[in-house]
Amino acid sequence: MAKVNIALDAELVVEVMVLAGVGNPQDAVELVVRDYIQRGHRTEARVVPREDDLRRPQPKPQDHQGG
Repeated sequence: MAKVNIALDAELVVEVMVLAGVGNPQDAVELVVRDYIQRGHRTEARVVPREDDLRRPQPKPQDHQGG
């Protein structure tokens, strides 16, 4: 996998290290980025309808009969 070097504010990286509980700055930032990507995929899975759902007939709403 290709590597990319970036510069970040030291205070930001230290805060990420503390929150992630990791002593290595690169590992801490990588964990945060991977978590962000996984959350995005989980959100997509919940929001985007699957092909199976599109083919499945949808139940019609029942009319409420007044009483």
